Amino acid sequence: MATLSACASPPWPNPDSPNSNPNPNFLPDQSQTLDFDSLMPPQPESPPPNHHHSPDASPPESSPSPPPPSILYLSFNQDQACFAAAADNGFRIYNCDPFRELFRREFDGGGIGHVEMLFRCNILALVGGGPNPQYPPNKVMIWDDHQGRCIGELSFRAAVRGVRLRRDRIIVVVEQKIFVYNFADLKLVQQIETVPNPKGLCAVSQLSDSLVLACPGLHKGQIRVEHYAQKKTKFISAHDSRIACFALTLDGQLIATASTKGTLIRIFDTDHGTLLQEVRRGANAAEIYSLAFSSTAQWLAVSSDKGTVHVFSLKVNSSIPEQEKSQSSSNSDAAITPSSSSRSFIKLKGVLPKYFNSEWSVAQFHLQEGSHYTVAFGLQKNTVIILASIDANLIQYMEGR
Repeated sequence: MATLSACASPPWPNPDSPNSNPNPNFLPDQSQTLDFDSLMPPQPESPPPNHHHSPDASPPESSPSPPPPSILYLSFNQDQACFAAAADNGFRIYNCDPFRELFRREFDGGGIGHVEMLFRCNILALVGGGPNPQYPPNKVMIWDDHQGRCIGELSFRAAVRGVRLRRDRIIVVVEQKIFVYNFADLKLVQQIETVPNPKGLCAVSQLSDSLVLACPGLHKGQIRVEHYAQKKTKFISAHDSRIACFALTLDGQLIATASTKGTLIRIFDTDHGTLLQEVRRGANAAEIYSLAFSSTAQWLAVSSDKGTVHVFSLKVNSSIPEQEKSQSSSNSDAAITPSSSSRSFIKLKGVLPKYFNSEWSVAQFHLQEGSHYTVAFGLQKNTVIILASIDANLIQYMEGR
């Protein structure tokens, strides 16, 4: 059972308000790699040595510098124009294009394990994490960056595994349950039972007139889709093995799913649960880290533990206007084209085994294996943004075309 505690004053902010913008405390950083150690406040210089001390006097001891903060979580905002980094001493918010730090908040010894943005609004959701959590891991704290403090909280009996925001809903994921709240008054709307969900898998559409929520079902390999406008629930048997990752389009009409095998990615229509397309990442098992649709649902990007990001061309339709799709397609053909090997397999379709007849990616990015990569599409045409936490205190930001 979730409990609610919110401050009575000031009044609850309106996330749709045009004045709900983050603090414009821009700290430009033109590099493509962020070292958290360089973002720490400068330490006071040690006093100059005393050349008149006695030979027996011991040298003054310098106080050790605090260790750089460790990165605990990376995530994009809803339109993938910004991303957030949670650390064991606070959180940072970055702009993607142009790439720069927007603002940061540091707490005295308190860690943030999860930070969720609401577009560019001043309201964020925080969950404590790290060796010394700033807040209990079973609470979601609603942070108002204009005031620089928490203005509300949601408490649960289990640790919070994930949080998703949209302008009218707050979705909280615990191990085997999902809670849906109204954003305006923080009243509980729905509770959903799921299979064990330690990764906090959950996705929600972002168009104002289309509220669609996707989460794991009650059976292995099953996806549950809630269509709130239609008051309809759809169950999709997506895979034989457990679900590892999934993503919705902005309008919630399409969902891409991957299992723990990580070889095939399937795209379904969320309204009827129809399988529309199946693409192959590879032959060997892999852990899928993230899936991302482009804004026009023309492309799908997939990152895995193999150190690769694959981009697939989609043949399915969403509610994106056809004019915008055709314009995007004409601008994209020059930058992303099928490989020669893919064209060769097309000629042999129906002759070779199913593996060779699979739909393959039209572009790949080969990166360092072993890092956790989160992928999104940039605002510019034919641009893929890749985030990686390559060690405890270093973020790598990459743009590919």
